[in-house]
Amino acid sequence: MSWVSGSNAALLTDLYELTMAASYHRRGMNGAATFDLFVRDLPPRRNFLVVCGLDQALEYLETMSFDADALSYLESLEMFDAAFLDHLSGFEFRGDVWAMAEGELAFAREPIVSVTAPLIEAQIVETFLLNCITFQTMVASKAARVSIASGPRDFSDFSLRRDHGADAGLKAARAAFVGGAASTSNVLAGRFFGIPVSGTMAHSYVMAFESESEAFRAYARDFPDRAVLLIDTFDVVQGAQRAVEVARELQPEGVNLAGVRIDSGDLAGLTRRVRAILDEAGLSDTQIILSGDLDEYRIASLISDGVPVDLFGVGTQLGTSADSPYLGGVYKLVEDQHGPKIKLSTGKVTLPGRKQVHRFIRDDQIQHDVISLREEEFEGSHPLMRQVMKSGERMGEREALADMQQRCLGAIEKLPPYLKKLENDGSYKVDLSVKLEALATEVGRALRVSHSS
Repeated sequence: MSWVSGSNAALLTDLYELTMAASYHRRGMNGAATFDLFVRDLPPRRNFLVVCGLDQALEYLETMSFDADALSYLESLEMFDAAFLDHLSGFEFRGDVWAMAEGELAFAREPIVSVTAPLIEAQIVETFLLNCITFQTMVASKAARVSIASGPRDFSDFSLRRDHGADAGLKAARAAFVGGAASTSNVLAGRFFGIPVSGTMAHSYVMAFESESEAFRAYARDFPDRAVLLIDTFDVVQGAQRAVEVARELQPEGVNLAGVRIDSGDLAGLTRRVRAILDEAGLSDTQIILSGDLDEYRIASLISDGVPVDLFGVGTQLGTSADSPYLGGVYKLVEDQHGPKIKLSTGKVTLPGRKQVHRFIRDDQIQHDVISLREEEFEGSHPLMRQVMKSGERMGEREALADMQQRCLGAIEKLPPYLKKLENDGSYKVDLSVKLEALATEVGRALRVSHSS
């Protein structure tokens, strides 16, 4: 099978990264260069982004290399000379990386990751960094919205079967947890990342038995401490009644009916009827789990209607971020050995120089951000960019995923109310420092003069 792995990840790149690198190499252009990774504009329905994917990006930078198989393939393309392939044979990322922490909130134009390395190294890693960071940031941001809508109720990532590929499924589960999910159905994500795993049963399980009651009875006996029964295969109300009958029957055996799940139909009306059935039977501790193409909008509607739901399973809409299925992430040169760099394309103007993002918080509420030159300091601000890699080596210990989630949830608590709304009805203020604005003006003016002469 063909999988992305540590041995071949160096080839997980766009061809032009390698052709540009080969041209740099031929011309001896390999001085220090700084690239910023950022999102130009927030999607229409996003008030903020949740930074995610940094740990795996750093792991890639620490370990990437071109092995014999990769070099043989590149040679077969008949595009690269022997000197460049020899350079790649000893490739090792030796750069510095500054970044926002995973779980932190980011806004448009703010650098999420900043890479300073020899030009060839900094260029070649562009594609993977964009793929890794922007995808997980997209899913974590969606998960944070689901978390806001769910309030105190937990939700679980059920997205694996709908995610766009195996690697996406693994990273989506990780990003969903950072954004606030309590668990995932993805067993491999549980193994790799320590995320709690959760699951119930499928309709096929119920249909495989002679009767619904027989299926419920078998499953409850096999999983007596965590049985969650899917009750909408045929008729939800009858399914709830049969679940109650089985729970009563097996109670002497020590079986506890942990929950029932509804995956279709009029979720609001059915949940109320099922809650009444469970309560009347003395099963007030039995939870009701809802699933079935849920997103933050449907969840918010259910909760505002007072539907007695305990937990949500969110799949397709979460793992694909269906309403905003991509981020316009970019990775742009902002400085090289000759000084600050700027791009002046219409609608795509960049900010020159190495930068810092300062966040101002008053009365435990986020007020505004300032993008500045890296060396600038502002009284009362919280600098968000920190150095996480030096000379190709990670700085500090790897952070626990649970700590990233707590950072995200804590940051969301500090958002002003208008930014917690599901619709974008206000713009968060992100200013440029006086020095950065002056530098952008100076570099832009000089570039226009040089191109007009």
